[in-house]
Amino acid sequence: MRKDNLNYSVMPLSESFSWALSCPVSLYVHIPFCVQKCPYCAFYSVVPKTGDIESYLNLLDNELKMWTSLTGGKIHAQTLYVGGGTPTVLSSKHWEQLILTLERYVNFLPLLEASVEANPGTLSLGHIKLWRSWRITRASLGVQSLDDAELSWLKRPHGAYEAADAIAALVASGLDTSVDLMFGFPGQTIRSWHRTIKDCLKFGIRHLSIYELTLEENTPWGENPPEGLTEGYPLYRFAQWYLPKRGFIQYEIASFSLPRHWCRHNIAYWQGGNFLGIGPSAWGYLNGYRYGNASDIKLYADSISRGEFPIIYEEILPNEKAAAESAMLALRTMWGVSARAFRRKWGWQAYKKFLQVWHLLPEDCKKTIQGKHAFSAKGFRVANSLWEQFL
Repeated sequence: MRKDNLNYSVMPLSESFSWALSCPVSLYVHIPFCVQKCPYCAFYSVVPKTGDIESYLNLLDNELKMWTSLTGGKIHAQTLYVGGGTPTVLSSKHWEQLILTLERYVNFLPLLEASVEANPGTLSLGHIKLWRSWRITRASLGVQSLDDAELSWLKRPHGAYEAADAIAALVASGLDTSVDLMFGFPGQTIRSWHRTIKDCLKFGIRHLSIYELTLEENTPWGENPPEGLTEGYPLYRFAQWYLPKRGFIQYEIASFSLPRHWCRHNIAYWQGGNFLGIGPSAWGYLNGYRYGNASDIKLYADSISRGEFPIIYEEILPNEKAAAESAMLALRTMWGVSARAFRRKWGWQAYKKFLQVWHLLPEDCKKTIQGKHAFSAKGFRVANSLWEQFL
């Protein structure tokens, strides 16, 4: 029975799944604001007008209240990830309001990993000081390149010096610092790619994520591709060769870290854990129930103001589909698919179907060690074509 007087006319697909919220989950909070929209970015964001951020933080408060009403208590979070958009568009005062909301509705478990995304052009020492005084343990900085010409081509709202200063400030603060880099665009060379990676490592970062420029639908460059796009494969392969020499482990297709400095929040997602997504365009997964929020802040606000969940997509995954997706996500990581754990969760028939596909994959793209099936370094490089076999 619900514990409040709100009139929820739209509820998640089955309230029987609400019991999942009584167990630890990974919590994602979406901040849908940017100072400008990058032409390649498919993540939902808008440029805020006066008062938009304050109004949005009130909406987040109400959405979290609606979720906690399903259990009558706080959400138990084992990891937190505040992403966007650009969370550093929020001022320190806005962050204080967000923190109050999160503390009101969330029970943060011991050994919490709490991550926040940041951009060099909007990150301030005030942000860092506030994060360090609260629960934030790691920051992911959207650098993309340390070459001004490359940043200009990507139309990033910051320069190389700003990016370098931001990396230095985060590392000096003691936050576990990750840097996002992009590859596979005109003007970028192996030499410039090497220089950017090397210079980032000099600051003492412990985590690096690399992403090939991809032309997504419903983005300016997806609709009107820029000229001179290049093949990113050699740059990705260089990173696979160079980063291990500097002590970094490739623990996921796009992620490298020093030992045990991987992102636990993302690992929970890749390993099929329960996660709760809050905010417009956020997705969640609770024991086979998958949902997606409205990818429009007005539609999101309208739903919340009516006391309705802003969910526009929901699905209970059939066992066969859930098992296949579980295998695909696990194969993103160096740990791969554990035969014993997979059979225990999905059954022998699902495991036999997995093996049928696994045996068809090229030998140099896979490895099986002590009952764990994982991609090799080459398998990571051609993973997109391999995943298609599991669909």
